[in-house]
Amino acid sequence: MSTPPDAPATTAPATTAPGADAEPLVHIAGFRMDFGRTTVIRDLSFDIARGETFGFLGSNGSGKTTTIRALLGIYQPTAGVLHIDGKEFSPETGERLGYLPEERGLYKKESVIDVMVYFGRLKGLGAEQARRWSRDYLERVGIGEKEKIRLDKLSGGQQQKVQLGVTIMNQPELLILDEPTKGFDPVNRRLLMDIIDDQKRAGSTVMMVTHQMEEVERLCDRVILLKDGVSRAYGTVSEVQEQFGGTVVHVDHDGAVPASPDYRIAKDQGGHAELEVANDADTAAILRSLVEAGLHITRFAPTRKSLDDIFVEVYGASSREED
Repeated sequence: MSTPPDAPATTAPATTAPGADAEPLVHIAGFRMDFGRTTVIRDLSFDIARGETFGFLGSNGSGKTTTIRALLGIYQPTAGVLHIDGKEFSPETGERLGYLPEERGLYKKESVIDVMVYFGRLKGLGAEQARRWSRDYLERVGIGEKEKIRLDKLSGGQQQKVQLGVTIMNQPELLILDEPTKGFDPVNRRLLMDIIDDQKRAGSTVMMVTHQMEEVERLCDRVILLKDGVSRAYGTVSEVQEQFGGTVVHVDHDGAVPASPDYRIAKDQGGHAELEVANDADTAAILRSLVEAGLHITRFAPTRKSLDDIFVEVYGASSREED
């Protein structure tokens, strides 16, 4: 693996997030991570405010898991500061933390309820308290009848529900979720997002790694896009959309769309065009100019560039398909 080329870190724009006026719960500054002669994280800095849901985004190999492992003390950083609540990670910090790793880890030869009670005891709950909580949770996620079944007899999605329950059962102050909806169908994905909403309302700060951009747009207050260990965008969803051109106009028309400095023609075929609007351009003026150019327009719809489009722009279509 070669060392990524030098690239400037993106400067964080002014953002508004829950708890933004207080000390952030997670603070990462000047983080660098080398493995031998290979640099995988370069001068990374960002904060996660208390009470917010933060999207940590990037294609495979961009450095997300490395950053989380360094934050949790699994890796020793080459340089920089990685703090949770003003301090480096320690076992005491772990008592207020819920971490759902991408690599799942459950005792698959044991029953669902026994595994959940075991982890509940490790998290400081009494046996009966952990049992009651686990049964209520299993009913909520639709697998209450599975409590006495061995974990290895469950489907991948059902095992994921158990893993999530183990992660949140101590009502963590910081909840780190790495690909939480992996293996979920749309119905269960929505259920999981509702559970994350509940955790946030109960006071948790959520750091979420996902490739599902609709989840990010629905849940996240702010995001960072990581590529080759360097921040490519950082801010609220709307601020990131602005950084990548902001407005896209969808035009259904007859005729050929003329070139203009007010927009870039991203697509024009089959009577449908997508125009990426210049930051200082007025969409009403663009509409007038198209009509004056002789186009018969049946639809003119300005929209924000979606995070999914931004993801493809930053990482390429092949990365999106791999993820």
